Amino acid sequence: MGREIERVAAERRTQISATFDLSNPLAASSARDLDVAIEFTHPNAVLENIRTLVGLGIPVVVGTTGWDQHLDEVRQLVETTQGRVLYGSNFSVGVNLFFRIVRAAAALMNSFPMYDAALFEAHHNRKADAPSGTALTLANILLEHLDSKTEFCAGNPTGRIAPTALHVSSQRVGAVVGTHTVTFDAEADTIELTHRARNRQGFALGALLAAEWLVEQPPGLYQFEDIFR
Repeated sequence: MGREIERVAAERRTQISATFDLSNPLAASSARDLDVAIEFTHPNAVLENIRTLVGLGIPVVVGTTGWDQHLDEVRQLVETTQGRVLYGSNFSVGVNLFFRIVRAAAALMNSFPMYDAALFEAHHNRKADAPSGTALTLANILLEHLDSKTEFCAGNPTGRIAPTALHVSSQRVGAVVGTHTVTFDAEADTIELTHRARNRQGFALGALLAAEWLVEQPPGLYQFEDIFR
């Protein structure tokens, strides 16, 4: 993602002032005088990176997923420091449109309880979290709008699951960029909604659009979908 962001930034004539990785770790002494930072790292590193950047007064766009358990702490940090943080489960413009499509579909399907619902996602075999952050967002959308689904069931169950459980399955294989499929299935037919990423360009563009948007906003904790409003 870092390399793709650099490539798309060059196309947009956006200057990359500094890059940080395992060979050049982020430190307060090396991260000054930046307009905004884009963070795509690892769930174990994201919280400390946010602390460092917000502490320096640098707005930060967080593309890393799998750190939701720290969200309340980040919210409190933003309030205390009057910082600016924007996060999202997926920075693809297409995926965020997909969220809206699934939300509308779930609201419609709620009137037809003969359709069961499930969710499948696939990513490359180096992805650190499962289910993906995007899948969790989609699952929350379905749970919010489907009266028949009240609980979350992830992984591969070894037996029957409750009719009220929303099954979310994951696959990690090869170099898959990202595929998410929402299924509505009944005895008569099946309806499938799928978003399939072809490459990382859309994610990089979304992160840069978010960074450009965030620097113009007042202090606060934002989500990527806020830039579409």
